[in-house]
Amino acid sequence: AVALPLTAQNVTVSGPDGKLQLTVSCPEGKEASYSLTYNGKQMLESSPLGLETNVGDFAKAMKLTGHEERKIDTVYTQLRIKASKIHYQANELVCAFVNAKGQKMDVIFRVSNNDVAFRYTLPRQGERGSLVVNSEATGFRFPEQTTTFMCAPMDVRSQYGHGYTFPCLFRVGDNGWVLVSETGVDSRYCGSRLSDVTEGNLYTVAFPMAEENNGNGTVA
Repeated sequence: AVALPLTAQNVTVSGPDGKLQLTVSCPEGKEASYSLTYNGKQMLESSPLGLETNVGDFAKAMKLTGHEERKIDTVYTQLRIKASKIHYQANELVCAFVNAKGQKMDVIFRVSNNDVAFRYTLPRQGERGSLVVNSEATGFRFPEQTTTFMCAPMDVRSQYGHGYTFPCLFRVGDNGWVLVSETGVDSRYCGSRLSDVTEGNLYTVAFPMAEENNGNGTVA
């Protein structure tokens, strides 16, 4: 891994073959965001990043303080997919942020030739060993020419106004396809969904509705 001091508020990383490119942006004191291109064509426009928690807001007034990059090259096996042996190669980018209160948050991106995955990591906040995530700012903003395969056009709300279950498929004009899903979820986090589209062709990560659990526990 190579630790790099921050010289600008934009950081870019590509997949191993150079076609899929991720750019992370964060004008100081503003919201963090990311965008994606493939073969120079825009697949996701500037899309928000961040979390709102019971210990601090990690979605607004953020500052990008540094980043690290490293190569991932690993082989693993899975029993219940089409290919049992997988050779996974990707470039990893870890972006370090602080919020207005000086609290730290990292976002870890992995970019392979055809996929982008990312997750948030939060260090211990003083004596606290856990926290509650109340909501995510995480979003996916599609170019204007995008069509959807989710039973509704991109400019029409879902039938019941509650968004969509993952995975969700999009066609970005003639530029290609984008499949959005959640992954790596375990008992420490809720299962999420995709919101209805908002202004500017933006979908966001939405948490379960209280009715889905018959009032047991919390959706956070």
